[in-house]
Amino acid sequence: VQLQASGGGLVQAGDSLTLSCVGFGRTFSQSVMGWFRQTPGKEREFVAAIRWSEGTTYYVDSVKGRFTISRDFAKKTMYLRMDSLKPEDTAVYYCAADYAVRYGLERLRNQYNFWGQGTQVTVSS
Repeated sequence: VQLQASGGGLVQAGDSLTLSCVGFGRTFSQSVMGWFRQTPGKEREFVAAIRWSEGTTYYVDSVKGRFTISRDFAKKTMYLRMDSLKPEDTAVYYCAADYAVRYGLERLRNQYNFWGQGTQVTVSS
């Protein structure tokens, strides 16, 4: 499985941005896909995840109500719509996937074995 993330950029506070993650390889029907982000000197942190077949979504509290994760079956693509962006959302965003993420553990980085390259999101104040 290969993942390719895109869509990052430089925006102002309050703006919106949509990240995309295209998957290549195996079907994603039994997978969980997620977004994580990382800033210099800090650990990579969970942002959002979605169970591909069910559509169940998970978010970190700091983005609830502002970010929306979704997927397109035909395009094998996951999206992260980010609204009302804040300077603290500035980070490198990574997409991830795995086929064996246990229920309740979707927010744990070590549950994901497939990672895309990062895409930089910079929010200016």
